[in-house]
Amino acid sequence: MEHIYAVIMAGGGGTRLWPVSRKEKPKQLLPLIGQETLFQSTVRRLENLFTPERILVVTVEEQAREMRLQAPEIPEENYLIESSPRGTASVVGFAATVLYKRDKDASMAVLPSDHFIRNRDLFHYLLKAAFDVAESGYLVTLGITPTQPSTAYGYIQQGKPLNGQYKYPTYNVQRFIEKPDEQTAQQLLRSGDHSWNSGMFVWRADAILGEIDRQMPELGAALKDISTAWGTESQDAVLNENWRDLKVETVDYGIMEKAERVAVLPAGGLGWSDVGMWSSLFEVLLPDMEGNITTNNGLHLAHETHNTLIYGDNNERLIVTIGVDDMVVIDTGDVLMICKSDQSQKVKEVVEHLRKHRQEKYL
Repeated sequence: MEHIYAVIMAGGGGTRLWPVSRKEKPKQLLPLIGQETLFQSTVRRLENLFTPERILVVTVEEQAREMRLQAPEIPEENYLIESSPRGTASVVGFAATVLYKRDKDASMAVLPSDHFIRNRDLFHYLLKAAFDVAESGYLVTLGITPTQPSTAYGYIQQGKPLNGQYKYPTYNVQRFIEKPDEQTAQQLLRSGDHSWNSGMFVWRADAILGEIDRQMPELGAALKDISTAWGTESQDAVLNENWRDLKVETVDYGIMEKAERVAVLPAGGLGWSDVGMWSSLFEVLLPDMEGNITTNNGLHLAHETHNTLIYGDNNERLIVTIGVDDMVVIDTGDVLMICKSDQSQKVKEVVEHLRKHRQEKYL
């Protein structure tokens, strides 16, 4: 276990949790669930498995300043700064390059900074099992056993069980599936051999760098330049010069879908949510007897109101709902957003509208 590391991907904007998640303070830096921020919860979740010295964070400078305050135990040099977001393929390659230069036997767990996981013990067990599989050269993904025919996640179809004596049931990946429509999602759920794509991965640094060289040679060439300069006075200049021209691409589409040795560990019972939109808070926060949730210390007077989420950032401002069912009400002072719970995924469209019409003060 001396060669295992955790890489936290923490540069996202979290636009589907607007208007609370903003450019200056995206969702991972906010205490949306409990007193800790999602980023702090991600770091705490790694305790007893990774020391702070073995945790790396890839983010952008404007977010890194706040992250250093929220998790000061992580060494300064372990914050890897993108000059601008270039997708998760570049994030993974950047972290793998730095780790491989530090430790030629390094294996890495790649974890988003904004997930919620209730069962930490099972999470640790799965990571240990995944590292064991990764030592055989596999690119390993953690799948989530579906609980409903969700259209919000991509899916992974498992193939035959992996040969070998592994601690946890592990399968070859037959294919990755993009976010499906409702009918397709129902078919995938009924089939019993599909997992949600959690966006959590485990692999050896040299294995993922080899796949990047094979499938994304331009990124591979840039990473070689960055590796050569890393630790020298020209480190930042070479990084920025190579970074600005990189193609924006996800690791799923750019690497995983065409990789040759890919394995999945389907996990049930993690209590997992990607906290991807307002309606997902119903999965992780405890409602009252009427199914209502009031979060962030907001004041809510509910009259004949059911299954409604209220978020308020002013504990002296009372929000009253009368005869309201299945709604999301978000009050940030400068923005009041009200939508049906099953429409909360469309928040991203509103953000795009505001950006297009140059209403930046609300972003």
